[in-house]
Amino acid sequence: MSNDNKTTKKDNKKIYKGRAYINASFNNTIITMTDMEGNSVAWASGGTLEFKGSRKATPYAAQLAAKNVLDKAREMGLAELEIYVKGPGSGRDSAIRALATSGVKVSLIKDITPVPHNGCRPRKRRRV
Repeated sequence: MSNDNKTTKKDNKKIYKGRAYINASFNNTIITMTDMEGNSVAWASGGTLEFKGSRKATPYAAQLAAKNVLDKAREMGLAELEIYVKGPGSGRDSAIRALATSGVKVSLIKDITPVPHNGCRPRKRRRV
């Protein structure tokens, strides 16, 4: 039996304008590339680059994750980028810098960190 009718190649989607979401927590930095509709195209984090423990949260790990995601998105034809940043982590600035200096045109950098309007009661104070 031949295997001809089962071999189907996945069509690579062409993306010219996209969004980069940088989620920078104290433990890790996750960078997700999407198209303009919000469909995920590529993602990377400090953990996927085999950094362990506290090294995941470093600016260097965030920079490498940003370059990794950008290389994946460039293969799909990415030319213009909007950057959305969320969270208080240390990797946010270096991830933005890595995306901005990559040669892709950056049209927007926006901070979407959620800020409470004195809604919920905060956690009890941490004792050390």
